[in-house]
Amino acid sequence: MRVALVHDYLTHLGGAERVLDCLMELYPNAPVYTMVYDHASVGSVIDSKRIKTSFLQKMPGAKKPHRYFPLALMPMAVEQFDLSDYDIVLSASHSFSKGLIISPNTMHASYCFTPTRYAWDDSHRYVREFAPGGMQRFASVALSYIRLWDYYAAQRVHMYLTLSEYVSRRIKKYYRRDSKVIAPPVDLSAFEISNQDDGYYLIVSRLVPYKRIELAIDVCEAMGRPLKIVGIGPEMDMLKKRAKKWTSFLGFVPDDELLMVYRGAKALLFPQEEDFGITPLEAAACGKPTIAYGAGGALETVADGVSGIFFSEQTPVGVINAIKRFETMEFNPEKIRAHAQRFSRQGFMKSIGEAVEQGYCAWQAGEGQ
Repeated sequence: MRVALVHDYLTHLGGAERVLDCLMELYPNAPVYTMVYDHASVGSVIDSKRIKTSFLQKMPGAKKPHRYFPLALMPMAVEQFDLSDYDIVLSASHSFSKGLIISPNTMHASYCFTPTRYAWDDSHRYVREFAPGGMQRFASVALSYIRLWDYYAAQRVHMYLTLSEYVSRRIKKYYRRDSKVIAPPVDLSAFEISNQDDGYYLIVSRLVPYKRIELAIDVCEAMGRPLKIVGIGPEMDMLKKRAKKWTSFLGFVPDDELLMVYRGAKALLFPQEEDFGITPLEAAACGKPTIAYGAGGALETVADGVSGIFFSEQTPVGVINAIKRFETMEFNPEKIRAHAQRFSRQGFMKSIGEAVEQGYCAWQAGEGQ
């Protein structure tokens, strides 16, 4: 079968790009279509020889964070990809790739990371934080257009796969579509169990507002607990100004060095609500527990009392109480690592391959949606 892969845009490395890396291994002959590709940011993982980009690639500013780029151009870019030569198109999408216009002879399976956040459940915050005062009314109108396009574009997909029950419920709510849950992968071979504890708490994350990193900084500064932050993003300058003596920023850390950062941590802090959240599993692969906000995908990746603990309120008091409780507990690194092994890279590729093949057979038989 002739297979093509599609990803929204490749401008930074994160969990979605790690999933794409697995899909590229699963389908080694499949080209990868994407609206924009930034070799400097993702070239170490995503092979540029397989990349096919849209007309946006040559536009000034297209490689910057997507929220600053005209959203109205992105549906147009996706719809202009010609994928008529393929039997199966598998998109890995958190925004626009579900809107591909596909030949009647081609099946489209979408691994949906989330319904487009800034169009649906995150739209009010998006307008409030990223639209300058006089532009907020215009931004609201633009998002209404995006929501309309997004809903109807979502109906073009033949089969949905997704990463958690939490996201599956949101796909059902916003798109009125069912989806099969296949948890994303953790490359366990890249991490080793460790009993080392250098006394610091750790965050590994893009530095964006919804990650609530400022909450972790405020708590660790107030409690006098060392905090190391791995990652880059638009919030970097603001967060550095907020931090004092107990917080250090490591910036981008390559995978081989990231292992050593995990190994020295006391625990991972996970103060945000995520669709899934891959970093608690990377920490678990090193035998390290996670202190997580008890909502969203963390409820599916952190085993309470085994691989970490939860706090119920995204407030300083909630996090402080969780850290105090955590510091009275003992965790077994072997059991934590065993929890992570449920999310192996090999298991993910096997499950995806089988689901796509079964979906294709059902679609050919006229049973597809």
